[in-house]
Amino acid sequence: MTMRTRSHLHLGQKTHSTGLAKCASRALIVAMADITHLEEQIAHLTRTVEELSDILARQETELAAIQRRLAVLMEREAGRELEAGGTVPLADQRPPHW
Repeated sequence: MTMRTRSHLHLGQKTHSTGLAKCASRALIVAMADITHLEEQIAHLTRTVEELSDILARQETELAAIQRRLAVLMEREAGRELEAGGTVPLADQRPPHW
C-alpha cells in the first residue's frame, strides 16, 4: 500500500467513528427527551392522584354527615308516624310485594 492509500483509509475510519458518535449522541438526546416526557407524565399523574384522593376524602366526610342526618330524619319521621296512628312506622314495614 502506498502512503496515500493508508492515509485515505485512516481518514475513512475517522469519518465512520465520527458518524457513529453523532448517531449515538442523537440516540442519547432522543432517549433523554423520552425520559423527560415520562417524568412529566408521572408528575402530572401523581398530582392527579393526590387531587382525586383529596376529593374522595372530602366526599367520604360529606357522605358520613349525610348518613347521620338521614338517620335522624328517619327516626323523627318514624316517631311522627307512631304518634299519628300508633302503628309500626312505615320505614320498618315490609313492602306488600315481599
